Amino acid sequence: VSELPKRNSSGCPLFLPHHAWEPSAGNWICKRRSAAMSRFRALWQASVNATKRALAWNVDDMMPPSEKFVFSFNSKEEISKWHLYSDSEYGGLSSASLEINDAGADFRGIFSGKLSTDVTEGSRWRINRSGFCGMRSKKFNGFIDLDAYDTIAMKLRGDGRCYISTIYTENWVNSPAQQEDNSWQAFIIVPKGSWHTVKVPLDQYLPTWRGNVIDVKLEMNPSRIVGMSLSVNAEGGVPGAQTGPGDFRLEIDWIKALQTL
Repeated sequence: VSELPKRNSSGCPLFLPHHAWEPSAGNWICKRRSAAMSRFRALWQASVNATKRALAWNVDDMMPPSEKFVFSFNSKEEISKWHLYSDSEYGGLSSASLEINDAGADFRGIFSGKLSTDVTEGSRWRINRSGFCGMRSKKFNGFIDLDAYDTIAMKLRGDGRCYISTIYTENWVNSPAQQEDNSWQAFIIVPKGSWHTVKVPLDQYLPTWRGNVIDVKLEMNPSRIVGMSLSVNAEGGVPGAQTGPGDFRLEIDWIKALQTL
């Protein structure tokens, strides 16, 4: 009679010389147990590895950085992401340009031009007012997500005029009959001659329609921003700012989003 093989705690035989254990039904059963245990161990290891990957969170996702570059103006490529507009499209005589200032070591954008309240004689357009120019970011795929931030910051060197900062968000209605982006505006004034970082909390941007503040209860959706703009008018603005027709000049280094709360 052959000596029965010794078994481990799982009931499977320990390794023995071939002559000590002949093939039998018990051998086949233990092979099945071993295969099942191998599959279990593989499944368990895969589960552990998946859990480790899930726990390896991105720290930036859990706690976003305190600031985020939205736009910079340090190259012609960055400048090309913007387009200009003015009352000249509707018969006005204002003009604007957006260029790179490469005179020094650092490159900055220069938004400049001339504001005029005159209208081209015989123009087919009937505009209520003239004397405005602006620069707006071009359309792009997707959205700028600033949901983790509460303030817009701009490094600017101005001319004493009042400028308008506009944020465009996806239209809440989102229907073919209402395709205009929602717009949110805030006045900014930059003292003449030196660089300043202007900060505007997002909740200080007011909902507007075609330049007029609208009395509706809307909240900006900072996760669905589709563009931004900076503009200037010959008239209006805040007390103390330079107004009237004439030259304007605004130097721009960058636009950032800040987390201050």
